[in-house]
This record gives sequence, structure tokens and C-alpha cells, in this order.
Amino acid sequence: MTKRLSRNAQNVDGHRRAALVVTLAAALAAWQPAAAQDAADYPSKPIKIVSPHAAGGLGDTFARYIAQQLASTFGQPVIVENRPGASQTIAAETVAKSPPDGYTLLIATQSAMVFNPLLRKQLPYDPLKDFTPISMLFDTPTYLVVNKALPMRTVADLIAAAKVSPGKFTYASLGTGSSHHLLAEMFKKQAGVDILHVPYKGSSNASTDLIAGQVDMMFEGGASSLPHVRAGKLTALASTGEKRTEIMPDLPTVSETLPGFSANVWFALSGPAGLPAPIVAKLNREVVRILKQPATHDKFVDIGVELLPSTPKEMADRIRTEIPEWRTVVMAAGIQPE
Repeated sequence: MTKRLSRNAQNVDGHRRAALVVTLAAALAAWQPAAAQDAADYPSKPIKIVSPHAAGGLGDTFARYIAQQLASTFGQPVIVENRPGASQTIAAETVAKSPPDGYTLLIATQSAMVFNPLLRKQLPYDPLKDFTPISMLFDTPTYLVVNKALPMRTVADLIAAAKVSPGKFTYASLGTGSSHHLLAEMFKKQAGVDILHVPYKGSSNASTDLIAGQVDMMFEGGASSLPHVRAGKLTALASTGEKRTEIMPDLPTVSETLPGFSANVWFALSGPAGLPAPIVAKLNREVVRILKQPATHDKFVDIGVELLPSTPKEMADRIRTEIPEWRTVVMAAGIQPE
């Protein structure tokens, strides 16, 4: 009797498992056309791109350009919502907690995805788990610029002067843990020099004091530094990219003096984790098309932007690679997470 009941139970379990398999298969079959249909209909309402920058800066300007181009293609409004603050965590957290439907996207940056995980003890998002990469947008080198009154004209001049007078020279940054700060600390370590850090709350104040001679040098983005260089108010010694820039081909890279020194600041487009693959593919295709347009190149080339269309995987790989690389810089600088 017991054996018969056991066999009956096994038969029931077998029927249940078979029914479950059929149900799952049917659900999967139903979901796949639905996902494809979602991508075909997408977007059917306005898209919001959350920018971690205040209005008017390079990141915001580029976000609005991409939004305008996507709106023209999709026939739906694409709105840029500025959510600056808290070292870009406000914008990143907003998108990380949004529905993964393709209607809330993020201008993802090196600061939010690489630096914040290294510099903050408690971060309300995980850069690798809480987002879906869509495409890189662009990267740009920074420029090592010095006060016009200083006699240095090359990186070698600066290193020689700093070694003769350790602690005499100063560099500006936008605060501890900013890209300006980390680049300067990386430079100090590789060059073997001692240069004092002077943090500022904003680029405008730092540039004003650099031009006035209150600080001696700075690693600054092209949008902020190159107009002053062209106006003769600052001297550019080098750029920080792997190769010389298209806009200033006669300006050496730092790596021509310090082999291996290379660092570009980058911007990208992400969505929340779980964004359906067909929607990711559609967004990636359109963003890459925009980035490859000659008009996009012509609009941003004068400020040193290097357009960087990519696959989602290439974007994810860059984040994974850079986190341990910059962790080494942070540790060498003695910066403690806050």
C-alpha cells in the first residue's frame, strides 16, 4: 500500500513538473514576441534623460544635443532633467531606482561610475549591478595648464622646477576625489614631485585664481581651459590623452614625458538594470548613428571632445577595468573614503 501511494505521489509530481515546464515554455514564448513588440513601439511617450550636471556645462550641453537628435528620430519629446549634487549620486540613484522601461536614462560619467565607488563608504547604487550600459558618448583629455607668469613651457620644465623646490608649487582641483585631484596625484607619483593641493568648490573660482596667480597649475577640461589658453591667459603644457588632440595637434601629451601617463574623462548613456535587450539595441543603434554624424563632430571638436560610439559591452568593460586602476591611484594618494 505504501509503495503504491509512493508511486502515485511520484506520478503526481511528474505531472506537476511536466505542467510547470509547459507553462514556463508558454510564458517564454509569449514574452519574446511581447518584448519585440515593446521595442517596435518604443518610444510611445516622452523619454527623460537625467543629467548629473548643472545647466550650461559640457555634460549638460552634450546631453541636450543627444536629446534633440533622439527626439527628431523617435518623434517623441526627449527631456533633459538636471539633478546635480552629492557628487552625482542624486542623478545616478534616481535612474537606478526607475522602472527599466527605457523612459528614464542617465548621463553616466566616470565620476559616478568609477570614482564614487572608491571614494564613498556608502553608495546608494552599484555601478555594475544597478545599470544597463547603452553606449559611451565621448571622452576628453584634460589639459595641464599653468599660470602665464611661470617660466615653464613643457612638462619637463615643470618637473625640473618642482624637484628643485619641493612643496613650493600649488595645483587647483574641484575638491578631494575629483578627477582634477586624482590626475594631479597620479602626476605627482609618476613624476616624483611634491606639489601642494588647493581644493575649490567650482571650476570658475579655480580658473580665476589660476589666472591671477593664486595657484600655479591645474588639470582642467578643454571646455574650461582652452578659451583661456587661446586668449593668452594660461599656458598649456600638455594634454592627458593617449594621443595628441585633433584641436591642438602641436601640444604634446603628458605621456611623451612620463610614459604610461594617460587619463581621459568620459561620459556615457545608461538605463536602469533590467532594461530589455531590444530597447537597449534600439537606443544603442540611434546613439551610435548620432555620434558618427559629421555635424556632431563639427559641433564639439573645438573643445577637445573625442566622440566614442561603442557597444554596451565595451562600455561595461571600461567601467570594470577602470575601477581597479583608479583604486591604485586613490590608495597611493592616501585618500580615505568618506
